[in-house]
Amino acid sequence: MPASQPRSRARDRNNVLNRAEFLSLNQPLKGTQESRSQGRKQSGQAGAAGAQNSSPKERRQSQQLPEEDCMQLNPSFKGIAFNSLLAIDICMSKRLGVCANRASSWGGARSMINLLGITGHGIPWIAGTLICLVKSSTLAGQEVLMNLLLALLLDIVIVAGLQKLAKRKGPYDVSPGVLDYLTMDTYAFPAGHASRAAMLSKFFLNHLVLAIPLRILLVIWALCVGFSRVMIGRHHITDVLSGFVFGYLQFRLVELIWMSSNTCQMLISIW
Repeated sequence: MPASQPRSRARDRNNVLNRAEFLSLNQPLKGTQESRSQGRKQSGQAGAAGAQNSSPKERRQSQQLPEEDCMQLNPSFKGIAFNSLLAIDICMSKRLGVCANRASSWGGARSMINLLGITGHGIPWIAGTLICLVKSSTLAGQEVLMNLLLALLLDIVIVAGLQKLAKRKGPYDVSPGVLDYLTMDTYAFPAGHASRAAMLSKFFLNHLVLAIPLRILLVIWALCVGFSRVMIGRHHITDVLSGFVFGYLQFRLVELIWMSSNTCQMLISIW
């Protein structure tokens, strides 16, 4: 033991940190300890004041169990299914947009596809119906044409209203044409051309006497007009399918409010 004490003293003398100029490094700063303790006190007081001022609803939310938070974060099965179908719709629509621009795989056929789309536009059909109405001399013909004009106007109003509500954009950034702006067909859902083609084909099949080949061609024309909008990148597949459904519903609505021959004659005389 006597030998160990001189050794420990020598060790302490040789330790650099025991010198007077380095003693301050071994001692904690009083200012930092005081500031830390004050910060903890202030944060504790602020937390207590916030807990007192918070509403009961906020307290219940803060005391919510972790399992309930996880249940709120996890989407439902319906949400997952809907998002999956939406992703499939967008992917397939982009793949079928082969004429979306000149650089696409079928970019050279874009003009032809646009011409096919014009055959289902509302403005040419309204203009053609008015011309036929002026030249028609039979009461039955005027009755059919007046109701056809009513159906076309209803189609434009209903589709424009639904598009303003949905405000869904197409799969590609394709700007609408001049005729689209005239009929307020600027959004994707539902497809106005598809609804108009479905409504017109059903109207003609019901009120015109057509041979079977013409009936088949009429149905093919409606399908081609609808899916041509997907090919140029203006609409999704679901937009076109919903347009067909809305077109059929518009036809049923026109059948319910069908104007009689006397009503048509009165409107023609006023016009």
